[in-house]
Amino acid sequence: MDKVYKMCQSCGMPMKKDPQAGGTNADGSKNLKYCSYCYANGEFLYTGTLHDFQNFCKQKMMEGGHSKLISWLFTRGMGRLERWKK
Repeated sequence: MDKVYKMCQSCGMPMKKDPQAGGTNADGSKNLKYCSYCYANGEFLYTGTLHDFQNFCKQKMMEGGHSKLISWLFTRGMGRLERWKK
């Protein structure tokens, strides 16, 4: 059985907030590690650096109504997620 992740291991968004309930693998199967905003058809949709991705996510959060502070707090821990760990 696949491990169930509470948060996307790329952006940190709670998986329960993903309208597609996860991304998709290359074979069309559901990927439960990454959300549909980050991962589709077996590939990451954003291919920049962690720093660039953090800035992208902060901007998207602010467009969605979150404050600059909350957006910064949410994205600062992304480097600990599986996609970004070295």
